[in-house]
Amino acid sequence: MYPDRLRIGAVDYLNSRPLVYGLSQDATEFELVFDLPSRLADALADGQLDVALIPSIEFFRDPTYTIVSDACIGCRGPVLSVKLFCRRSPAEIRSVAMDEGSRTSAALVQILLQDRYGLRPRLESLPIGASIEDTDADAVLLIGDRAIHSPAASFADIWDLGDQWCRWSELPFVFAMWVARSGIDTAPVADILAAARNRGVANLESIARTEAAAAGLTVPECLSYLRDNLHFHLGPGQRQGMDLFYRHASHLGLVPQRLDLTLDDCRTPG
Repeated sequence: MYPDRLRIGAVDYLNSRPLVYGLSQDATEFELVFDLPSRLADALADGQLDVALIPSIEFFRDPTYTIVSDACIGCRGPVLSVKLFCRRSPAEIRSVAMDEGSRTSAALVQILLQDRYGLRPRLESLPIGASIEDTDADAVLLIGDRAIHSPAASFADIWDLGDQWCRWSELPFVFAMWVARSGIDTAPVADILAAARNRGVANLESIARTEAAAAGLTVPECLSYLRDNLHFHLGPGQRQGMDLFYRHASHLGLVPQRLDLTLDDCRTPG
């Protein structure tokens, strides 16, 4: 109906609500689609989307991608919604079931296990509709809303991956960001995405009141998660963290080695 409208993909998780706050009001200028982070990444790569909030690991896989905005989903400590549930000591992990929606977090698990214990565990996918009881893997990675509530079982250890990364690297971590595919004029949407993030951050209490029940949280718990566990600005520290993440991911062969990649020079508006 609107062939010239940009097609924008966003994540339908609680942690993305501040990034899309009021974004539907601008829907006459673009088509907004919600899906899992991994599926958005595939749709962007296939040309089905023009701009998408994709896992940060996916940015490293295509040299033609451009960062659209300084809005992102990141953390500077415990993130609460990305966890590795370990059935045995992390040093003894031989298999990991990865949440189907995860890509950045899946890479992060592999980096931490390799760096700390020299492990390259067998990986399997945990479908979105499956529970942690549906796999006998030594550890299970869950992301998003279902990771916030720990399963009713005992575990040898539970890693909050935001906390693990920040303690290990002493840098912030970026889980997802707005990225455009090659040839897309992002000028019309760059300011819109930044403005949506600014509105969202200014209205965290309103978002918490609206979203808490669906997430199984009290309003104070939901507000604390959005305000204290998440960070929505892609600044210099976040870029340094992304650079370190890239170097470790490329060392493990999880992304192509790109000698031209310098995060400080990544093109963003402004």
